[in-house]
Amino acid sequence: MSRINTNILYKDESYNIVGAAMAVHSELGFGFFEAVYQEALEKEFSSNVIPYKREVSLPIYYCIFR
Repeated sequence: MSRINTNILYKDESYNIVGAAMAVHSELGFGFFEAVYQEALEKEFSSNVIPYKREVSLPIYYCIFR
């Protein structure tokens, strides 16, 4: 049997973020476009005073070795 890693960095913050995502899912369910969930999660973060940045640029380095 595997053990769950309890050494989570930013445990409280992670708990709050997952909770916000679950609240959105519980309210909306499935079947909407990503943009709908993005708007709802932004509202959930704001109402729970969870700091966030929307659509931050993230450099990706992708290499294909053939």
